[in-house]
Amino acid sequence: MTEPTKYSTPPVELPLRTKPDPMPVEGCAGCIELANVRDRARAGGDMTTVSDCNVFLARHPEGH
Repeated sequence: MTEPTKYSTPPVELPLRTKPDPMPVEGCAGCIELANVRDRARAGGDMTTVSDCNVFLARHPEGH
């Protein structure tokens, strides 16, 4: 059995997400609307909505 750590350990640093935002499909009204909502959410600091829009945009081209 190992001994428990008796001192503070440094915090774990996770890498930043560097994957670019999905791009809307040209000529698709649904993609354009999602991109517009994402832009407004980012301007307002609503990163949850930005993330949701990115997921919807990434999945949306399957319907094209």
